[in-house]
Amino acid sequence: MVNNLLGVWNTVGSVLLAILILLAMITIHEFGHYLAGKALKFKINEFSIGFGPALFKHTSKKSGELFAVRLIPLGGYCAFEGEDGLEPEEPEPPEPFEETAEPPAEEKDVSVPAEGTERVLLTEPKAPEGELPEEGAEDFSEAAEEISAPPEGAAPSDAAPEIPPETDGAFTHKKPWQRIIVLVSGAFMNYILALIFLIALIGGYGQTMIAVYTAAPQGDIPAEYCLRDRDILLEAEGRKLYLTTDLAKAVNGKKAGDLVRFRLSRIVGTEGEGEEKKSIREEIEADIMLREDVSVKNSADLDCVYRALGFLYEEGEGEEAGYYSVASASYRFGFFETIGRSFTYSVRIAGSIFRVLGELLTGKLGLNALGGPVSTITLTSKIAGQSFRGFLEIAGFIGVNLAVFNLLPIPALDGSKVVFTLIEWIFRRPVPRKIEAVIHAVGFVLLLGFAVLVDILQFV
Repeated sequence: MVNNLLGVWNTVGSVLLAILILLAMITIHEFGHYLAGKALKFKINEFSIGFGPALFKHTSKKSGELFAVRLIPLGGYCAFEGEDGLEPEEPEPPEPFEETAEPPAEEKDVSVPAEGTERVLLTEPKAPEGELPEEGAEDFSEAAEEISAPPEGAAPSDAAPEIPPETDGAFTHKKPWQRIIVLVSGAFMNYILALIFLIALIGGYGQTMIAVYTAAPQGDIPAEYCLRDRDILLEAEGRKLYLTTDLAKAVNGKKAGDLVRFRLSRIVGTEGEGEEKKSIREEIEADIMLREDVSVKNSADLDCVYRALGFLYEEGEGEEAGYYSVASASYRFGFFETIGRSFTYSVRIAGSIFRVLGELLTGKLGLNALGGPVSTITLTSKIAGQSFRGFLEIAGFIGVNLAVFNLLPIPALDGSKVVFTLIEWIFRRPVPRKIEAVIHAVGFVLLLGFAVLVDILQFV
């Protein structure tokens, strides 16, 4: 019973850790937008962590920006003034008031005189021409002129001074190059954080390399041309290895009997006794003979690679499928090589994303090879929950993925907004804002539906 409870708590803790990693990555993404927006004087209305009802809110008295932590920890946003481009329509001005000239004061006959009597007219008294008003009398006509006539250059009293559109801080009023910087800054922050994780991973634990757990029997092939147990593959055909796809690329298209040049870390002896016994490794160059032709169909098709190189195939028991005896091993490098490999590793991860997308579009890879939010959280919790090393590895991988994915020209993503901004910059006229808003809204719905679909396919 206790073991069951511990297992449940471990699972819950791993899932919470996975959600925390995703939330941190999204928050740093939005923080990138925020920092760039502040530097370029964009008007920011809200910076929020999470979605839904607010658990905590604070409004800055200086800037008026709202900072909030919300209930659903699966996202966040940095809301810029006028970011959607749907500026409120100005109300139509009222019809001009037609002033009619007041007719001159007419003498008004206040009585109807009887026939034969003298008519008496009451008129407004006037000062004699050239005569000054009496002392103490108020000259209302001059005062009225002084009040009605504004100082030269002053705005009318009933109209607020206009703010130039380019200085009001609204998103769409900023220059295109400024908007592009703000849009790509989120992905840039994701990449920088991922690179830091990868440097910490490779520097602290070593790079995860492909290794032979158990080699297949050599058969008719001379031992010098065969992989051995616990060999760690560092390079193939002069290419440094980072991902399994790098290994596949090095041998793809080669025929049985061909020799492939490898740089390996191989056990050449042992030292010490008992529990202190350690293996002695050396880096060597070796030619490995392929055991069959290699024709890789897609990124997930690696069986032919392992067979050709001589990895042992372990038969499964019962309903369990068989597997090739491939292992992962940590291999440490010097400081400068660690920095270089961390950068290259991040670039290779980004390249693998484009490769997978290309294979999806060409039909070489099925949708069941992808995973949505549920699958991502499941895999993240499994890897991150094992060790701090696993946490660094999956966090770096997710960071690069988010950076690349957000820059794709897919409606609702930052990359698509960059494309619309470039169109405006080149043609000096934006795509109608309402049309762009509709495109992004439809794109968001389609992305959400796609994410749900690929998750369902994992369980079908």
